Formats: sequence, C-alpha cells, structure tokens
Amino acid sequence: MSAPKVTSEQLELFAQDFFAALEPGTPPAPPRALFQPPLRAIVPVLPTSALPPPRPPVAPVAPVAPTLPLRRILLGAHALDYRLRRSTRRSIGFMIDDDGLRVTAPRRITHSEIDNAIRAKQQWILTKLHERGQRRAQRQEKPPMQWIDGAELPFMGALITLRLEAAVRSSCVFDPALGMLTIGVVPDLSSWQLQQRVRIWLQAEATRLFTERLALYAVRLGVCYQSMALSSAGTRWGSCTADGRIRLNWRLIHFSLPLIDYVVAHELAHLREMNHSARFWATVGSVYPDYDGAKAALRLRSQEMPVLFAD
Repeated sequence: MSAPKVTSEQLELFAQDFFAALEPGTPPAPPRALFQPPLRAIVPVLPTSALPPPRPPVAPVAPVAPTLPLRRILLGAHALDYRLRRSTRRSIGFMIDDDGLRVTAPRRITHSEIDNAIRAKQQWILTKLHERGQRRAQRQEKPPMQWIDGAELPFMGALITLRLEAAVRSSCVFDPALGMLTIGVVPDLSSWQLQQRVRIWLQAEATRLFTERLALYAVRLGVCYQSMALSSAGTRWGSCTADGRIRLNWRLIHFSLPLIDYVVAHELAHLREMNHSARFWATVGSVYPDYDGAKAALRLRSQEMPVLFAD
C-alpha cells in the first residue's frame, strides 16, 4: 500500500502548528514557503555624475642606484678623493674615468690596506688623472663638427666627405672609391636627425668590421668568445668578461684598422689571461707584436679626435 502524498499547503500548516507549539501564546507566523531563497541585499545604483572621480594610476617608483661614497686620502701634497666599491674579486682594482678614481676591493680588505695599495700606485694614479684632465679640457676646447654639405668625417683612419642631397626618402650610401658618404635629406630634416642617421651607419659598419676581426684573431689566439656588443663608453675602448662577452666601443670605427685590431686582440687575450700581467701582454704580443706602439697611437688619436656628435 503506497504512502499518501502530502501537499505543500499541508506542510505549511504543519510548520505553523509546530512552531506555535514550541512557544505557547505566540501568534502564528504568516504562511511562508518552507524553502525560501535567501534575501539579496539591494544596492542602490548611483548616477555616474554622483560617483567620485577615479584615482589616477600610481606609477611604480624605480629604485635609485646608490651612489658610491667618496673617500679621501692624502698623497703627499695632494688630497685625492676616490669612490670605493666592494665586490667578490680577489684583488684590488683601480679605474680612472672622467669622474676620477674608482677602487674595487674585496669585502675582506680593510680601509687601511686599500689606502696602502693606493699609495703604492700613487705615481700611476696621479699621472692618469692628469692625462684624463688634459684630454677633457682639450675636448671642451674643440669646436663641434658642422653638419653641412662637404663636411669631413673620420672613418677607419681616413677622412670621408659628407654629401647632402635633397630626397623624398632618407637614404645613406657610401662610395669607398670616392670616399664619399651621400645622405638623402628629406624636407625639414633637422641637424640632430642627420647626426643620428650618420651614427646608425657608423655603428652598422662597426658591427660588421668588428665581427670580422674578432673571428680572425680568435682563431689566431685559439679562443672562443660568446658574444659581441657595441659600447658607447666615454673612457674605455673595450671590455671582456670571463664568460666571453666582449664589448667594443663603436667609435673605434673612426680609427685605422691596425688600431682596431689592437683593441680586438687585447680583449680576446683576456679569455686566456683575465688580468694585465706579463703573461697577458705576451699573449697579446703573440698575435700583435707592436702593442706598445698601438697603445700610444690610440691615446694620441683619441686626443686629436674632433667632437663629432652632440651626445
């Protein structure tokens, strides 16, 4: 025999009687469904004009690289300021640039030991600082290049003529037989844009030539380098890391091929000797015997180089 079906009305009446029995004297609640969906909060919708203006996005603040503190040491009658950087290197290194002397030392080395190392190298340091100051003064005295038709530009140890021709589209064509670099000048081309067009061409030529010379001297030295990139450093012609990453200053393209080859051989030799010891110079001399003459010529040519680009 099947159970009788209970309707929803009977269940509601049962629930009212049940809750009334729990609390005598309480009037019965109005009828309601046993399974009522939960109430939802009603959020008033404000007009757009009543809403507060959105906050502008906050740009992330890039961390500022800390400036190395200045330290001072007395070298006879000279008071020398230098910047000290700690690193994991094993020895004390010295670098002279337009900002002065920079010293890199292991963390375990005390300040007294660093000062003693500077005193031991004071003749070299003061000489290099004096030379750097003279070159900086000479660069400031030289008039900048005039970017006009017929101007001369140093390229691989020679002077090439800059020829400016009106054109609908910018172009750059070099004729090695005539020693002439022709630039297609579009209307309203500024002097700065012209300089950038020539700089791009020079850097492309530097990349092509440096890659060829690195391949040549790497074979001669029996080394392999990982990569080559152009540098715009103001004080260094090249650098080489222990893992074979070489950077060459693109402005070397102004100098003759023998001077470029010297810098290339110098940096590749660091893949066998990561120092400037006698063994290092012997390595350089094995592929470039006249490295002393090249060093002197490179120093002289860099001092004579006119100011070409408004960096």
